[in-house]
Amino acid sequence: MTRREQDRPEIVVGLVATPPDHPARVAARLTAELTSGLAERVNADVRWIVREGWGEVAPRRDGGVEALLDDLAQRRADDQWDVAICLTDLPLHAERVPLVAQTSARRRVAVVSLPALGLPQLRAARTAVPDLVSLLLTEASDQRVPPAGWAPAELASRVPAVHRVVGEADAGERCYVASRLIGRLRLLIGMVRANRPGRALLGLSKLLVGAFGTAAFALTTDTIWQMGDALDGLRLAVIMLLGLTALVAWLIVAHDLWEKPSRETPAELARLFNLGTILTLTLATVLSYVVLFVGTVLAAALLIDTSVLEQTLQGPVHFTDYLTLAWITSSLATVGGAIGSGLENEETVRAAAYGYHPQPDGWRDEQSGQSHSGR
Repeated sequence: MTRREQDRPEIVVGLVATPPDHPARVAARLTAELTSGLAERVNADVRWIVREGWGEVAPRRDGGVEALLDDLAQRRADDQWDVAICLTDLPLHAERVPLVAQTSARRRVAVVSLPALGLPQLRAARTAVPDLVSLLLTEASDQRVPPAGWAPAELASRVPAVHRVVGEADAGERCYVASRLIGRLRLLIGMVRANRPGRALLGLSKLLVGAFGTAAFALTTDTIWQMGDALDGLRLAVIMLLGLTALVAWLIVAHDLWEKPSRETPAELARLFNLGTILTLTLATVLSYVVLFVGTVLAAALLIDTSVLEQTLQGPVHFTDYLTLAWITSSLATVGGAIGSGLENEETVRAAAYGYHPQPDGWRDEQSGQSHSGR
């Protein structure tokens, strides 16, 4: 480090992720580039130091944003950070609309709800976090940085998820909220993104294997061939929807994925958790169905000779007949896949529930010494 760099004032920014799952991955990628972002957008004459951490700030399932800010402020004071930003995947609300971020200049902390940012969460966080740091330091009258030069309300033009600003402007206590309709839609999309449907798809491998086994057996019976030929598109679509719905319901019931309201989980938050779980499982099962359908089409084309199929159906056979056969077979095989899902590892399946996530080893509250589990 040169003498000139040593003479520059130093500002330490703490970036806390809670719980240490999806937010930790976003924080890790953001930390690597946040120093240059702060120098570019806040003050290049300051030596920025970014500290990444998690553990002492417990996720507040009861929607207590103020309590979460208090925990974050305590963490900031203990680690002697100048400001602290918390990234969480909890769906937060203020005035009955989704809360994107909340700042407290008095405590020099802010919390950002990643699901409220929608689908491009990392890209939105790249913009929001430096701006929030700038606002916190400006409103705390920190002489090491120049004033932000723009009003807090302008964050709405910088971060698409932010619709308006509410709160006590004089005290520096502000809530950056989303719109009522588009904001809720963006929140649900963000929740599914945070829940990683791809993980649920890969985790339900035994379900897919069971479904393929059922489909392979069904292809050998001419009764299925005749059923596919007799049913029209509407009935086939209904059977497919019933099969997918039954599979999602079975996964939720068999693995106890339904979140029940409690003292720690208000009814509104429980509804959001359940909706996030349903959407995640629905997306995962639809993708599984597409994979199963493609595999069944290939298997039918390889195993069933056209002449044999024509003899059974008593008419000319086209490629669409193979597609229809694969359609009815895949729909029925999803029921067999539900039986296979009962053999899945409990932790793997429960990871699809938005209100539950197993915590990495070593994530412990240093004050109480108790391990945390769940969101």
